[in-house]
Amino acid sequence: MIWLKHFLDFFFSLLLIILISPILLIVSLLIKLDDGGKVFFLQERVGKNRQIFQIIKFRTMVENATQMKGGYSVSENDPRITKIGNFLRKTSLDELPQLFNVLRGDMSFIGPRPPLTFFPKDYRQYEEWVVDRFKMRPGITGLAQVNGRNDIDWYERFKYDVEYVKDWSIKNDLKIIFLTLKIIFNKKGIYSEHNKL
Repeated sequence: MIWLKHFLDFFFSLLLIILISPILLIVSLLIKLDDGGKVFFLQERVGKNRQIFQIIKFRTMVENATQMKGGYSVSENDPRITKIGNFLRKTSLDELPQLFNVLRGDMSFIGPRPPLTFFPKDYRQYEEWVVDRFKMRPGITGLAQVNGRNDIDWYERFKYDVEYVKDWSIKNDLKIIFLTLKIIFNKKGIYSEHNKL
């Protein structure tokens, strides 16, 4: 049934991109007008079978933010966050460009969130039980996100990820979508000591 998941990912990502294209355009203009910088933030992440891909998000921080004080960590009152970026983060609108990742097959709507290539550790050095989480495409949201978001540390998230992969079903995906919609405007868990760009 995994073919059905992939088909639904392709179909609904294409449909949503078309339907929300005015929103994507407006947000792009607001980011550009805010400080004149790049609209999108591209970053290497670890996907299915530990393959590296570039995740796409709306830029919410000043350009070259990772080279400034704070590095890859982000706090709620981080001075590097732009005015429009603060709104985008609180409403999760910064995640919308990941629809293009789903459309091209890098990601799924539901699955383990893709970690950085070097954090919480080098992607080639994960423990054997953690590697199971990379057997499916990473998701925009997932079981860990509806069970604590950034309030839980990475290895707690990994446990949820492995559970998701082992018990995957269309029914469970629908449940996660429903729970995601319930918490999407809840600020809890957006920022924490475990949060990274």
